[in-house]
Order: sequence, then C-alpha cells, then structure tokens
Amino acid sequence: MGKLVVCTNLTLDGVMQAPARPDEDTRDGFTHGGWAAPYAAMAQAGQAFANAGALLLGRRTYEDFYDVWPKRVDSPFTPWLNNIRKYVVSTTLKEPLPWMNSVLVKGDVAKEVAAIKREMDKHVLILGSGELVRSLMRNSVVIDEWVLLIHPLVLGSGRRLFATDGATTALSLVNTTATPNGVLIATYRS
Repeated sequence: MGKLVVCTNLTLDGVMQAPARPDEDTRDGFTHGGWAAPYAAMAQAGQAFANAGALLLGRRTYEDFYDVWPKRVDSPFTPWLNNIRKYVVSTTLKEPLPWMNSVLVKGDVAKEVAAIKREMDKHVLILGSGELVRSLMRNSVVIDEWVLLIHPLVLGSGRRLFATDGATTALSLVNTTATPNGVLIATYRS
C-alpha cells in the first residue's frame, strides 16, 4: 500500500499561493506570484518524486501544470509528468481529460483516495493543490507524509496551506535538509 504524500512550497507565514510564476494564481489580488522561483528548491526534494507512483491533483493545479509542462520539452521533469498516472479531483472537469495518463476522481473523494492508496506500491504524491489538501484534512483523510519546502520569506498575504479553522494534526519530524540559499526541506509523518 502506498502513502499519501504532500509536497509543497511554503513561506514562513504558511503561504503556498503561486510559488512558480507571477501570473500563476492572482486570486484575491495576490501580487507576490513567483516567490519560490529564485530558490529552485523543488529540485532538492527529489526523494518525494522518486518514490511516487501517481499524482493526486486538484483541478486548478492540474490545469496549471497541463498549461505549462507539456510545452517544456527541454525539461527532464516533463517526461516524468507526462508518463505518471495523474488522479484529478474536480467537480467541474469532464472526461476525457486532456493530459495523457489522467483520470478524474469521481464520487466520494475520501473513499476513492483510500482505494488509490491501497492499489499503489509506491506513494501518491500531491503537489500544490491547497484546496484539495484542506478538503482531505476536513474529511479525515490521513496524509501520511508532508514534505514542506519552507522558504525564508514572509509575504503577509496569500492563500495558506493550513486553514485557520482546520483540523488539529500532530506530526513527527523525520528529516530536515537546508538548501544553500536558506530553504528548509522538512519531512513530517502523521
């Protein structure tokens, strides 16, 4: 059985919104998009990717990745993203999904995620997808591991990973790595 693993960029104040590009997610007037790009910390989180057998993505992240990654033919990350199974949670998307190896999660998401985990030998990796992560937590879906790339920034605004009215979750720190430019990669288990 695989683990459900969240891997995401965060600021010190918990913001996860639009780490890659200025135009990535401007909801609520967010103007700090692209804040993580200068740090290139995702390249340091390779173990999370090496152990992944599938991705679980929310609609917004799925559409953003699909708009960007298939066009980056010079990136070694593109073939990996194209070829890995992508489970997409959405109430608005319809099948067939446009990106190869993409499956729409239907019905009871908590039950479907549990079934996906049971079927997997490797991990189910969630990248970004803050709304999805918060929804899973609200519905008592156990996230087995958290790989948090904590950047040395305080933005003061933006969508955060953990909701202010969210579930209480105790985690155990199992590994930390600091990048040369100050990003702390902290791995926690439930």
